[in-house]
Amino acid sequence: MKLGLIQMTVVDDKEANLLKAEGMIQTAVLQGANAILLPEMFNCPYDNACFGPYAEETGGATYNRMSNWAKTYGVLLIAGSVPEIEVGKLYNTAYIFDENGACLGKHRKTHLFDIDVKGSIRFMESETLTAGEGTTVVETRFGKVGVCICYDIRFPEFARKMALEGARIILVPAAFNMTTGPAHWELTARARALDNQVYYGLCSPARVMGAGYVAYGHSLITNPWGEVVAEMDEKEGILIQKINFGYEEEVREQLPLLKHRRNSVYLLND
Repeated sequence: MKLGLIQMTVVDDKEANLLKAEGMIQTAVLQGANAILLPEMFNCPYDNACFGPYAEETGGATYNRMSNWAKTYGVLLIAGSVPEIEVGKLYNTAYIFDENGACLGKHRKTHLFDIDVKGSIRFMESETLTAGEGTTVVETRFGKVGVCICYDIRFPEFARKMALEGARIILVPAAFNMTTGPAHWELTARARALDNQVYYGLCSPARVMGAGYVAYGHSLITNPWGEVVAEMDEKEGILIQKINFGYEEEVREQLPLLKHRRNSVYLLND
C-alpha cells in the first residue's frame, strides 16, 4: 500500500470542495498513491449549522462522485467523512470504495464530539448528529482496513476491537482543533498504533484561521512501534507514504503484545 493523505482546505461551497478533492486525488495518484484518505467533513465546513443543509442520502450525488473517483483513478478511497441523512437523522459518515468504485462499507462516527473545555472550545455534535453503532473493518486488496472518525480514536477499546477483527491499518478522517490538536493529536495516534501494533493514518483538513472551527492540520502516519513516520504542517498539501506490512509482522513477532493478552483479567462492568 502506498497511502496518500489529502489535507485540503474546506470552504462553504460543496461543489468547490468536491472539485478540490478530486484534483488532489489525481495529483496523489500521479505521485504513486494507490490508497487515498480524505479528511473529516471534506465537502462541508465542520459546523453544526452546515451538517443539515449539506447532508445527502447514501447513493446521492456526492456518493456517486466518490465512487467514480475510486474507479477512475483505480484507488482504494476512504472518502473522509460527509454528512449523511437517513430517515430524518444526520450522521457523520465515512464511505470506503474499492478500485472498481464498489462501496466496501461505511462508518458512522460512533462517539460524538461533545466537549466543553473551559475558556477554550465548546462543540456539541449531538445537537445535530446521531451516533453510529460499532466498529468498521473492511476487506481490501491490501488486507483488512479499519476506519473510524476523529473522536472515535480516543477510545482504546474501539481501536483494540478493530485490531482483533484483523485490521492491518486503521485510517482516521479527523479534525482536531487548536486546543486538542497540540495536546493530543500525535500522542493519541502514537499510543493507539503502539498498543495495537498497527499502522495509523490520521487525515485533517488544512488550517483556516478565522473559520468557525479551526482545524489543527498535521495529518500524519504512525507505525506499529509507535513512531511518527510522516507528518504534515498545518497547510494544504498531500502526504504519501509506503506502508510496510512486513514490518508490522516483525514487530508483532518480536513484541507479541496481542498474544500475551489475558482476557479474564480485563473483564469490566459498565
